[in-house]
Amino acid sequence: MRESRLKLAAGYVALLVVSVMFIVPFVWLLRSSVMDLSQIFVMPPQWIPKPFHFENFKEALTVVPFGTFFVNTLIIVAGVLLGTVVSSTVAAFGFSRIRWKGRDAVFAVLMSAMMLPGAVTLIPSFIGWKELGFYDTFYPLIVPAYFGGGIFNIFLLRQFYLTIPQDFDEAAFVDGASYFQIYWRILLPLSRSAVIVVALFTFLGSWNDFMGPLIYLKSDSRFTLALGLQMFQGSYTAQWDLLMAASAAVVLPCVVVFLVGQRYFLEGITLTGLKG
Repeated sequence: MRESRLKLAAGYVALLVVSVMFIVPFVWLLRSSVMDLSQIFVMPPQWIPKPFHFENFKEALTVVPFGTFFVNTLIIVAGVLLGTVVSSTVAAFGFSRIRWKGRDAVFAVLMSAMMLPGAVTLIPSFIGWKELGFYDTFYPLIVPAYFGGGIFNIFLLRQFYLTIPQDFDEAAFVDGASYFQIYWRILLPLSRSAVIVVALFTFLGSWNDFMGPLIYLKSDSRFTLALGLQMFQGSYTAQWDLLMAASAAVVLPCVVVFLVGQRYFLEGITLTGLKG
């Protein structure tokens, strides 16, 4: 009994240490965002600003058109989020609940594509979108989400769908339901947690995406927050207080979304089985 308690205590201590390691940079970012430039690098560190300089946010967000960048980012995130949720749930439904010839072989090929580095398809994708005339538009960043929604998302949702008994489908067929009705009225409500996990991953990935906008966007008026922050960093490197304020403003929406959806996030990850 004593040994098990010691192991449990050691586990909690390890978790506490790791948590502190992850949270300290975020706390440093927040405190620096409301500090005067002369206070940020004081040794020993001053963790509580005296006084608080909330005007840093106003100044940082006005010297660069972050309002435009915010709207651009919202348009991209909304388009990607809708396309990913719809297409990945439909694709996962087809791979888990509908029997068709070659289904498992196609899914195996799909899974093997996860081993391809993004750099392999980067140049062909860029050339393709440019030839279509969509360079410097949002289309290359949004449209791919409507063609499957990502291999990992399909895999995650398929594994969750496989944990739902097939008896539900058979009972629905007896009542005259179609595949679409089973998908819409049975699987989607039962897989809400898994769908929210996919939505959270998609939101965080699209909001923080830097490489995609960097490759496909050229005009400043179409820049996203990630590119805008890079632009700000290049212009105001020495003004760390403003840079930290701008960074905090870009990061805070992600933190809020994660905190709101963390219960569903943990539930979805826990309930997603490995049946297959």
